[in-house]
Amino acid sequence: MDKNYTVSILELGISYVNYSYIILDKASKDAAIVDPAWGLEEIRTNLDKLGVRLTQILLTHSHLDHVNLVSSLVELYNPTVFMSAKEIDFYNFHCKNLNAVYHLDSIKLGDTLIKCLATPGHTAGGMCFVLPDCIFTGDTIFIEGCGICNTQGGSPERMFDSIQMIKNIVHPNTIVYPGHSFGKKPGCPLGLLMKENIYFLIENKNIFVNFRMRNNQKHLYPGRVL
Repeated sequence: MDKNYTVSILELGISYVNYSYIILDKASKDAAIVDPAWGLEEIRTNLDKLGVRLTQILLTHSHLDHVNLVSSLVELYNPTVFMSAKEIDFYNFHCKNLNAVYHLDSIKLGDTLIKCLATPGHTAGGMCFVLPDCIFTGDTIFIEGCGICNTQGGSPERMFDSIQMIKNIVHPNTIVYPGHSFGKKPGCPLGLLMKENIYFLIENKNIFVNFRMRNNQKHLYPGRVL
């Protein structure tokens, strides 16, 4: 059966690659962008090519490399901005048109339903956004690993809980669209992560915490470790 929506992948960034995503609702031609940062002209060019109205911004968390262009896009297109209430409160995040969302809330983009999953761990109020066959994970999970948990508001214990929840409620065929790549491009099914991503394979919370917080981890990009 045909989907109500399409997803466009944007490779953006300065010293390392960020991924932003444009979700297009086919019927309404309304669009949402996930975690816009760094590449304003590229984003504008892609919106123009798609012939869409940018009506929503979905933010997985508040780190600069995921929110850098929010204010610029709000000024240009006046979209509604969605971020988890916990993230807003913990980091005092603010911008125009900001709306707080909670675990299991739903957002409508035209005929497309987007479910909100609270996934703290990388930050205090991290959130993933789930569509019928894909999930946008920000820095909660990557194809190859998971986000760091040693910055303000981070918690390896909460990261473990978030990954266990994703394993339990998200279908293995769901396509994973993370905020960064560390070797494998976005677009792998969750079932692959369940077989190959070490953080999905660890079932004991104490072992997970010790492994996530271990010393001498390999830095693939500035501030990013697997």
